[in-house]
Amino acid sequence: MSWGTELWDQFDNLDKHTQWGIDFLERYAKFVKERLDIEQNYAKQLRNLVKKYCPKRSKDEEPRFTSCLSFYSVLNELNDYAGQREVVAEEMAHKVYGELMRYSQDLKAERKHHLQEGRKAQQHLDHCWKQMDNSKRKFERECKEAEKSQISYDRLDNDINATKSEVEKAKAQFYLRTHMADESKNEYAAQLQNFNAEQWKHFNNVIPHTFKNLQDMDDRRTVKLGETYRSFAEAERRVIPIVSKCLEGMVSAAKAVDMRRDSAIVVESFKSGFEPPGDFPFEDFSQNLSRTGSDATISNTPKGDRDRDRDGAPGSRTDPKHPMSRPKNKLWLFGKKPKAPSLEDFSHLPPEQRRKRLQQRIDELGKELQKEMDQRDALNKMKDVYEKNPQMGDPSSLQPKISETMCNMEKLRSEIHKNETWLSEVEGKQSSRGDRRHSADNHHHTPQGRESPEGSYTDDTSQEHHAPPQRTSPPKPGQPNPELHEFDDEFDDDDPLPVIGHCKALYSFDGQNEGTLVMADDEVLYIIEEDKGDGWTRARKQSGEEGYVPTSYVEITMERNSKGAVTYI
Repeated sequence: MSWGTELWDQFDNLDKHTQWGIDFLERYAKFVKERLDIEQNYAKQLRNLVKKYCPKRSKDEEPRFTSCLSFYSVLNELNDYAGQREVVAEEMAHKVYGELMRYSQDLKAERKHHLQEGRKAQQHLDHCWKQMDNSKRKFERECKEAEKSQISYDRLDNDINATKSEVEKAKAQFYLRTHMADESKNEYAAQLQNFNAEQWKHFNNVIPHTFKNLQDMDDRRTVKLGETYRSFAEAERRVIPIVSKCLEGMVSAAKAVDMRRDSAIVVESFKSGFEPPGDFPFEDFSQNLSRTGSDATISNTPKGDRDRDRDGAPGSRTDPKHPMSRPKNKLWLFGKKPKAPSLEDFSHLPPEQRRKRLQQRIDELGKELQKEMDQRDALNKMKDVYEKNPQMGDPSSLQPKISETMCNMEKLRSEIHKNETWLSEVEGKQSSRGDRRHSADNHHHTPQGRESPEGSYTDDTSQEHHAPPQRTSPPKPGQPNPELHEFDDEFDDDDPLPVIGHCKALYSFDGQNEGTLVMADDEVLYIIEEDKGDGWTRARKQSGEEGYVPTSYVEITMERNSKGAVTYI
């Protein structure tokens, strides 16, 4: 339906309606702006969240567990998802909000132009009506004046007392007024005809054309709104495939979590390579007791052990009257206290971890050596080119760089050889340790119902005080290598070290290495030297025997008057 034919007299209402249409369009544009702001803030918060929980450590320190790697994959997918939210916001900003604001400005200018044309046509029609009305009023006045002059003329013409000049004057005035009334009538007729023509033109041509333009403008506004509604939805629908891939990536990351692999990584990361402790030796504390025949008969001590005790075998003890005295035992190869090993050869690490770190360093040095070799080959090729084509460059200018590269290669080869030596040493120790362990397993069996401290458990109730259920011992620190150094059997300290605390053994320790001390589960020892950071604490038994025990195997209580506060390990 056409506004021009149906709404020819509703100019003011159409003015209000078109203004409402533009206001509604701008309101929808404001809605889109707030929506894209939400999308932008959402994407920004997601990116900040991903940044907050992304690992900040170096690549070598990143965990290798599948659960952690899957979580980082989820973070990466979430970061991509945030990028898609930004794409949605950009699409809405350019194709919806920006288009709506530009179109709103165009609509305002077009509406203003059409309304100005309509008002101008209305003003022209009003002007024609005023001209017609003025001519009408003038014609009315002239007719009244003509009637008055006619009455005056008739009165003087019938008056016998009136002079001829008065009658002639009244007659002339009557003719004049009648002529003016005729002219006013003609003017009024012309103005009326003109107004009617303008009015017909106004309501049949000008107003319909103006209203048609307004109707077309409003129709285009409606269509534009529909298009922006579609663009609004398309901006969201375009990213659905990529968002789906992000979600599929998260699901794939969840499926990649492997508990077996994580457990294997834990073993690989923390495996020390130390041997489990061996069997506990029998300690005979009755060697200094005087025995009668009956006592010897009921003694539970094996005959061989008694013979060895009498012969001063390893089971012998120092004089109990002098608990602070110290026998002449071999100590650590570093003297009174174990020194911190050099960090360069990773000797402070357990054997298995040391082997891995050395292998990793050898691989890195190999890569650096390969780079230097490639650089040397490239320089030699360039030198050959310069020698064949002197105009391209001076061959001698490359010699310093070649010499430097060769020097770097020699240094790297030396480093690789040194690390390979250390690696061979570690692998040789592990191989010999494995052979010894295999041999020990063939000749000695663990008593039934008892396991090593790493998995201490026993079914024999008489031995529960030695190995509490489910209590596991931590790995031992690095052991000294007695094969590399010789000790002086006569090495001794004249002045025993003072007692600075005491400790209680949480686990039994076999003390197979020189300088270490055998201790039983729950045994109480004196502390004479603190752990210096190498994992060993120097202790003394009540019998006076001294040596080093693993710090992680004991619960230490320092004396109040000694150096440091009370410490529990």
